[in-house]
Amino acid sequence: MIKDFLPISREDMDIRGWEQCDFVFISGDAYVDHHSFGPAIISRVLESYGYKVGIIAQPDWKNSKSITVLGTPRLGFLVSGGNMDTMVNHYTVAKKRRHKDYYSPGGEMGKRPDRATIVYCNLIRKVYKDIPIIVGGIEGSLRRLGHYDYWSDKVKRSILLDSQADIISYGMGERSIVEIAEALDSGIAIGDITFINGTVYKAKDLSSVYDAITLPSFQEITDNKEKFAKSFYTQYCNTDPYSGQRLVEQYKEHEYVVQNPPAKPLSQGEMDRIYSLPFMRDYHPSYEEKGGIPAIEELKFSLVHNRGCFGGCNFCALTFHQGRIIQTRSHESILAEANQLIWDKDFKGYINDVGGPTANFRFKACEKQNTKGACINKQCLFPAPCKNLKINHEDYLSLLKKLRELPKVKKVFIRSGIRFDYLINDNDDTFINELCENHISGQLKVAPEHISDRVLDLMGKPTNSVYKRFITKYKKINQDIGKNQFVVPYLMSSHPGSTLKEAIELAEYIRDIGYMPEQVQDFYPTPSTISTCMYYTGLDPRTMKQVYVPKTPHEKAMQRALIQYRNPKNYDLVVEALTLANRTDLIGFDKKCLIRPKNNGKYAYGNKSDSKHNGGNKRGSEHSDKGSSNKKGKESKFSSERNINKNTDKYKNNKSNDGMKKTGRTAQRKSKAKTITR
Repeated sequence: MIKDFLPISREDMDIRGWEQCDFVFISGDAYVDHHSFGPAIISRVLESYGYKVGIIAQPDWKNSKSITVLGTPRLGFLVSGGNMDTMVNHYTVAKKRRHKDYYSPGGEMGKRPDRATIVYCNLIRKVYKDIPIIVGGIEGSLRRLGHYDYWSDKVKRSILLDSQADIISYGMGERSIVEIAEALDSGIAIGDITFINGTVYKAKDLSSVYDAITLPSFQEITDNKEKFAKSFYTQYCNTDPYSGQRLVEQYKEHEYVVQNPPAKPLSQGEMDRIYSLPFMRDYHPSYEEKGGIPAIEELKFSLVHNRGCFGGCNFCALTFHQGRIIQTRSHESILAEANQLIWDKDFKGYINDVGGPTANFRFKACEKQNTKGACINKQCLFPAPCKNLKINHEDYLSLLKKLRELPKVKKVFIRSGIRFDYLINDNDDTFINELCENHISGQLKVAPEHISDRVLDLMGKPTNSVYKRFITKYKKINQDIGKNQFVVPYLMSSHPGSTLKEAIELAEYIRDIGYMPEQVQDFYPTPSTISTCMYYTGLDPRTMKQVYVPKTPHEKAMQRALIQYRNPKNYDLVVEALTLANRTDLIGFDKKCLIRPKNNGKYAYGNKSDSKHNGGNKRGSEHSDKGSSNKKGKESKFSSERNINKNTDKYKNNKSNDGMKKTGRTAQRKSKAKTITR
């Protein structure tokens, strides 16, 4: 096996002595051969089984010749929109065009179309009428059945129909893609591949479909929001590989979309094998002239130790993509990769992250999950930790110590999300002590998301008292070890259930801790999350009770302005919000006031005697007993991935603009290595 990038041209194929590729992979991302990128994982897995895979990254979708440069593949085309949903990649929650694409050369925007998976597949179908097309990646995975599309404000069909593809490999995809390849290679027609878990296919009738749950038809979920909510929750309850049932969604009299149960999680040995494949761990050298691919910057010296998340946040799509069962690599596998990266010419002594969707999950939630999977109607951590939940950081701590002892390593950071509600319930404080002592660079980012218990309940997050317990312990430990380290809380505005009353509660909390967020995360309704279902239907699909939803741009602007009430540009919005909520008591000169009255047309903030509200730098008394820092607490630049990819997708890159989690935010602090999408 040649250790090199996979072919991107006929010349590359000639060097390898290939006359034809078995598969051609078309991706909306630039070609980065690193295991944090879905196309790299899938293509390397297929290569390890003897298949020849070529890469066409970011083809010109306006020119059909762009997808013919490697010739006709023997078995089929693989298509992925990229590590992020392309609409999230292109647009802010306000539906404004972003200015940078971190997965394109030099960060250039415009290298891929909106809804890239659909566009690429239709381009292929225009040129190759009968060739098999297999869709994967986050875009295909989260749009595999009828879904609400925020950007068009409509319920859209399965992406399988709009793309004219033949089959979807949903979830992480390593198992199903090999089974699809072997079936095609054995001569089975793509239309007859209906038996593989982790796939979605089209059917003209249900004569060969057994043991299936029939969902409301597409017409029903389009016409009736209650039917939509019930259909969505049925899908949500069937995302586990052990208990999940086959699902059928009808579109026309002779048109059905059938979702097979999810593929089984990978064993540790299988995880180790995949991560040991000969990745080049970098972007293709053809991008060098344009400055490379920005997304690799944080990932290149980061390590992925797990995938999956049993945290179950309602705004995160990980349940639909990676699932709730934790899968981990062995210490030996991670150390072997670390021993490669520390000798890289660009390594400066810092391992940027040892994480995944949630860094401190190292085991399955309980023994039951080994054979029966995750509970259908119960969460492991919400509203309180399950009595069967295993809370133990010993193995993760042991791994971190081994990494710290490697030559040339100065510091091992943890930048993936830490579940404080899991950590605070560990009876052994060794891990949090080690975390504060060795694995933080001045500040720890955690995600309380809100402080109103009513909103937190709808988010699937623990009550605010749990966060307060964590802050108290964190502060005490930093005092004990003599460090002045802060907590930077991720906070979200305009989530379903948040009225102006709850938004003001959040503003008062920010006032009391002296925190001044430079960016605010509005709730981003991305496909296939409970929160998005609430946003569209106004119903909590778990209870079918009505939920208040802030939808108008003006109300969302007021909620956002309240969080950033110190910004002079927000003054009028803050006054309006406080007036509408009958909270004009917060306009004045008392130390508890958010803003002062206007004086001769000029505005002011806080109160003369309350200097911390005027200084503009203090992070908050809850963060440290030792005072303030001159550095402002900044949100991750990749916060737009916090909803998708939490390998994201983990995708968790610290380089995004403003955006979404766990899906929505996904690859977003979770679309980094942790939000690995396929």
